[in-house]
Amino acid sequence: MSTTTAPVAQPAAQPAAQPAALPAALPDGFVVRLRTDLVAADRGRLLVGGSPVRAVRLGRHAQRLLADGRLTVDGPATAALARRLLDGNLADPVLGARAVPLADLTVVVPVRDRPEQLDRCLAALVPLPVIVVDDASHDPAAVARVAHRHGARVVALTRNRGPAGARNAGLAEVGTPLVAFVDSDVEVDARALLDLARHCADPLVALVGPRVVGRIVDRPSAARPRWFERYDAVASSLDLGRVGGRVLPGAAVGWLPSACLVGRTAALGPAGGFEDAWRVAEDVDLVWRLVDAGQIVRYDPAIEARHDVRPSVRTWLGRKFVYGTGGADLAARHGTKVAPAVLSVPVALGAAAILQRRWWSAPVAAVVVATTTRSVRRRLPAGDDTAAVAVRLAMRGLGWGVRQESALLLRHWWPAAAVAALGSRSVRRAVLTATVVDLAVLLRERPGVDPVTALAARRLDDLAYGAGLWWGAVRRRSPRCLAIRWTGRR
Repeated sequence: MSTTTAPVAQPAAQPAAQPAALPAALPDGFVVRLRTDLVAADRGRLLVGGSPVRAVRLGRHAQRLLADGRLTVDGPATAALARRLLDGNLADPVLGARAVPLADLTVVVPVRDRPEQLDRCLAALVPLPVIVVDDASHDPAAVARVAHRHGARVVALTRNRGPAGARNAGLAEVGTPLVAFVDSDVEVDARALLDLARHCADPLVALVGPRVVGRIVDRPSAARPRWFERYDAVASSLDLGRVGGRVLPGAAVGWLPSACLVGRTAALGPAGGFEDAWRVAEDVDLVWRLVDAGQIVRYDPAIEARHDVRPSVRTWLGRKFVYGTGGADLAARHGTKVAPAVLSVPVALGAAAILQRRWWSAPVAAVVVATTTRSVRRRLPAGDDTAAVAVRLAMRGLGWGVRQESALLLRHWWPAAAVAALGSRSVRRAVLTATVVDLAVLLRERPGVDPVTALAARRLDDLAYGAGLWWGAVRRRSPRCLAIRWTGRR
């Protein structure tokens, strides 16, 4: 099997070398299934897809092995093929029927006060062993009563260390091969965590996360949920969507929220656990450090955890602002991985032309698609319908460019865009187009929210996050978290 990376808006990330101590081979009996969103060409010999996008040319033997879209590992050759498909996000693992024993997994729950939420969280985790880390609560006795009622062990901290530090304190007490981190405002049952743990049948998987969806907390009154609660329940910042896969910087899923995670205890120790002093973005940092170390992080949206939405507009928007401030710290440590957009110059020009909605927008976009198609076609393995695949990839790249530039104007760069719009009709036109594009994408990807609520809540969400991003850049005295990553011709 030969592999060629196709030129698209986001280049393929180069994985770090795998640690020699980790066995990379998948075990016999491990099953992978080709993803349904792959583009097959040249009578099935060419597969295009994944995230970041790549093209894979199958040899005759590999094509026969994948005839039904599945592959079962039965030796070194099939293990190597399955590994390459998984690493390229071209295939997903099929979780085996063998259950993970309860004795292999310990749950760490960091908490500071919030005994009612802790009670719901712990009730769902029975019968798993649980360590509750009390992060210097104002009323530690209330936390201890709830924990002991559910049979959980309590580790009490005398100084508030934040969620990252509290998780590390719990991790130090874990003696099982697997560990789960579940925040106290999250409800996920023991079966879901054990299902996530089955991903660790792959010896390189260090961390896996479920889809985290918003949950509206029941109130005594029969009042209808408020507008921001309805929005956050279907468009939570922690909800990474319905498509799973390997988590990589530059991929469709580039991080995992720490609200709910399952990991290999031995793999998290050498990585140093969470960054103890960070109060935000510690989950992104951990994922990227694990990836840099050659370990695998996966996202499985088939398994869900429910996260309580914020109880007021002030706390909801305040949390969005805090999320934004973490961008500058990530940029200082991880450089261009945190870039808010990854673009090539042609795609950037084509997307900007579309956002302008002028008479020349369509011709410019057509030229960009044509030149990108020619570039893609030269890099794809030869085949009967390579040209059609190249056109499809070029159009997909331009569409992704429009989405990224819309997000830049409305979310990451909105302070600059607002100032520029005061004196520029072109900027105002681009911002209006970006608003329509962003709303259309939101309604398509997050069904269940009404357009009026989505329009208002989305704009407030973006304003709060963008303000936090710029505040972090000012505090760090560095604009790196605001800079585009340019990819040249790739």
